[in-house]
Amino acid sequence: MPRSIWSGSISVGLVNVPVKLYSALARKTVHFHQLHDADGSRIQQKRVCAADGEEVPYEHIVKGYEISPGRYVVIEPGELETLDPKKTRLIEIEQFVDLAEIDPILYDQPYYLAPATGAAKAYRLLLAAMRDAQKVAIARVVLRQKGHLVAVRAHGDVLVMETLVFSDEVVAPSTLEELAAAEAEVSERELAVARQLIEMLSGPFDPAQYRDEHREAVLALIERKVAGEEIAVAPEAPAPAAVPDLMAALQASVAAVGSYDAKWEGAAAAKPKPKRRAKPRTTPQPTKKS
Repeated sequence: MPRSIWSGSISVGLVNVPVKLYSALARKTVHFHQLHDADGSRIQQKRVCAADGEEVPYEHIVKGYEISPGRYVVIEPGELETLDPKKTRLIEIEQFVDLAEIDPILYDQPYYLAPATGAAKAYRLLLAAMRDAQKVAIARVVLRQKGHLVAVRAHGDVLVMETLVFSDEVVAPSTLEELAAAEAEVSERELAVARQLIEMLSGPFDPAQYRDEHREAVLALIERKVAGEEIAVAPEAPAPAAVPDLMAALQASVAAVGSYDAKWEGAAAAKPKPKRRAKPRTTPQPTKKS
């Protein structure tokens, strides 16, 4: 059973809706510990002074911002605390926007918002109103002593709050040297074949059909190691092949997808259909003469 990590209220004008915050993600990354190869003991991380090599107790460690190579401005914890945003338990909605107006690159971390005790009706009202209007709320909230810009939207029967990165944190594509140098002409024929390939591979999105295959393979490897199986070292990956002729590659891709679809449809058509049970024939009985 998930536990709430924050409680407060959604503030819309003069209306407050008490809510509880739950993480909407359960990360399943496989974590490893560092061990000594000789005896399998855990490796400890120590804070060591670069000048004398001595270990430094935590209470003697301060924060420093590097202003030039080797020069730092030391910031005291109390000084940072004076800059902390005002502690509040409000998710203060500032405006409503269309979902399409938010670039997906801005999304960071999703959370669920659940109604607090006694707030079910107000919560359902806000949820239904936002769902009917098809709008997303842009709001501000303080989590863990830090102010966040968030988007609140209706997702089925629950409100979802997603933290957003600020626009100045997004790297501008114009700063990518390779992108600036990638100037090329695309012919109408190439574009038509590319569109055909996209159309052939298009379909409804079902996130459940995609799995973290690498994580599953790592866990299977661990089970095999526990069982005592010797694991063969994978050979080096081959060097990348030369870039083929673009048009030939597109046409080959279309042909490959088409042959796969035809094979799949043929297999489905060849699948024997269940035979219907024949109805028993009935011989008409002669009618009795009165």
